[in-house]
Amino acid sequence: MKAQVLKGSKRQIAETVVRISGEVREAIVFVEEPSEAPEGGSGEDIFAEMEPFTVRVGSAECSREAIYTRMPGE
Repeated sequence: MKAQVLKGSKRQIAETVVRISGEVREAIVFVEEPSEAPEGGSGEDIFAEMEPFTVRVGSAECSREAIYTRMPGE
């Protein structure tokens, strides 16, 4: 089995798939959704759907200084 990356418009990709010799059994397609948001974003939290998979620790200090400063016992 050989993997190929096809880039271009829908038409160009479809024409390239038709010309591939052999059987094409799977395809991964990346679809860009049209953006209706003004330049600079809509303010929507793009990571909201990942919220159930995040870890929240109230006492965690994530500042640059805290990350690079040794804690007692380190």
